[in-house]
Parts: sequence; C-alpha cells; structure tokens
Amino acid sequence: MTQKISFAVAERDGRARTGMISTPRGDIETPAFMPVGTAATVKAMMPESVRATGADILLGNTYHLMLRPGAERIARLGGLHKFMNWERPILTDSGGFQVMSLTDLRKMTEEGVTFRSHIDGSEHHLTPERSMEIQALLGSDIVMSFDECTPYPATREVAQASMELSMRWAQRSRDAFGDRPGHALFGIQQGSTFEDLRAQSADALKGIEFDGYAIGGLAVGEGQKMMFEVLDYAPEQLPQNKPRYLMGVGKPDDIVGAVQRGVDMFDCVLPSRSGRTGQAQTRMGAINLRNARHRDDPRPLDSECTCPTCQNYSRAYLHHVVKAQEMIAGMLLTWHNLHYYQELMAGLRGAIWAKQLDDFVTGFHMKRAEGDIEIL
Repeated sequence: MTQKISFAVAERDGRARTGMISTPRGDIETPAFMPVGTAATVKAMMPESVRATGADILLGNTYHLMLRPGAERIARLGGLHKFMNWERPILTDSGGFQVMSLTDLRKMTEEGVTFRSHIDGSEHHLTPERSMEIQALLGSDIVMSFDECTPYPATREVAQASMELSMRWAQRSRDAFGDRPGHALFGIQQGSTFEDLRAQSADALKGIEFDGYAIGGLAVGEGQKMMFEVLDYAPEQLPQNKPRYLMGVGKPDDIVGAVQRGVDMFDCVLPSRSGRTGQAQTRMGAINLRNARHRDDPRPLDSECTCPTCQNYSRAYLHHVVKAQEMIAGMLLTWHNLHYYQELMAGLRGAIWAKQLDDFVTGFHMKRAEGDIEIL
C-alpha cells in the first residue's frame, strides 16, 4: 500500500465537522461510528451484515487478539482483514485499556506492563514497541499508540504522572511504528479532567506528530456532565486538520453532544452488547424487549427504521425470542442497533452539511423525550 491515509474537513457547523478519512481500503465518512469487533468478530453479526448497516470501519482489540488466537498466527493466515473477512478499514486499540483494567493481574513499570492472561493465567509483556509489533502483524489500518488509561477519579498528581508516562510511551510508539505507507498512527490525549494537563498532553502529541488524535480517559465513570465539560475544551486543543477520536463512547446522546463539540470518530460495545441482552436503541430511546408489555404488540421496534428487523419482525416476536433465549434475538436486535447508530451518524453528517445541526439536535432530544408510547 503506497497511498497515505488522509483526512479532509468538508463542512463545519459551529464546532461540528463532517469530512472524509481516505485510506487504501476505502473511505470513512465522518462523524463515524466504529462497531466493535473485539475478537475478530462483531458479536451476533456477519461481516457483510455489518457493512450493510453502513459501517465504513471496524475496531479490533489488540489485547484479546494477542492472547487468542495470537497476532503471529493471524499474520501467518494473511492478516486480520482476511482472517475475519472484512476488507474495509480496521482500527485496533493498543491493548492498554484492557491491561490497565487487570488491577490484580498486572505490574506496570516505565518499560511497560507485565500481566497474566484472564484466559489461562499465562504471563505476557506489553510495551509500546510490542503493541506496535502486534498491530503491524494484525495489519490494522489505523494503529493506536500505547498509553495508560488514567483511572477516574484521579488526583492531580496521579493524573499528571499518568499523562506524562503516556506521552513518553507515545514517543516510543511513534519511533517503533516507523514509516508504514497506507497505515496511520493515532496519539492519545490524557490528563483526566484537568484542562491544563490535557493541554500539556496535546502539545506533547503535536510535537511528536501523529496522523490522528484520540481523546482518552473519558467514559470511565465520570458521567456525561463531566465528560461534556472536558469536551468543551479538549478537542480544540488538538489539530484542526486531523481526525479526533473519542474512545469508548457511547450512548446516542453522548455521541450527539460530542459531535457538537468537534469529535469525528467513536466506538462502543453498547449496540451489540445491549442487543444481546434484549435492549434496542431507537429514536424514542432505549426499549427493553423483556418487558411483558411487548408480548402482544404487533408494531415494529421503530416505525421509521428500514433495517431488516423492523421491516420483518414485530415487538411481540422479539419479546418471545428474547424470553426464550433464542440466538436469533441477539442477532436481530444487534442488527437493528447497529443500523440505528449508522443512521444517526448519517443524520448528523447531513445536518452539518446543511448547517442545520441545532435543529437536528433539538429534534433528536424531543423524540427521545416523547418516549416509546405504549399501544392501548
């Protein structure tokens, strides 16, 4: 691959942007939502079905893939795209978030992290250099630098030490990544909820120079109000001409608020995880199909939705297969949820193009406030 990965902003409405990330494997329209394919699969979905929802890019998980089936094995089998039958772009996280969550199974030093697998207890070492090596073996199009996800809440001293370590690891990630045409490396801003630490982190990352920039350390328990307060300044601390990725977010109203504040990329397990637990995300808000009120309801989940679930199945049927714990329940609800998320992103992009984002957001919140009116 010789084509560079590039980003261009096509239109703005306030701080919100719409544009395109161009890659050798295909274009990614922004704002973009990335379904999460943790272990080389978006749970309950075929790759072609994920693409049919409108997804331009998937997220893969370095930590899980390095443990099973192993990055070297995936490389021998032709790389992650071939392995999972997804030929469009893939972003892989660095593994840092999952490793940092293994509080009782890891030991962190300046060099990196030593941890024990949650699968079989085997010992592994993850450093910035090894993370870059694993992601290269996987063949991911967008690679994330290795960082420490600062816990919340954190004192200023803890947040500063964590951020500074992540910046040293960011430089090592950049050095180890090298020159890989057709692939991009994103740096990750840290600093918890401290504006000046976020600014220091952004300056350090800009000094290193990355192809894109992520906002890390949010959606870790701080709540939406605090998250939005950080997003009121954090995206603007990052370069205007590079994509901005808010990691691990989120709920539909989280995404809408973050787009208003200048974020371009998102990922979250919520659409697939909630689909597997009987919950649907709709324009009227979340619907719990376990509730008995759905058992005689002939309506689709969402009368305005064009996904196969809404076109072909009633709430009564979905309630039945959820209660019966049939596999098709997770399949149908995940398909719907992913379709809804991609439809939401398309709506946001169109509103920014038309410079009508405020009206779109007002309508979005009004519809959800009306709620899911129960049939009489």
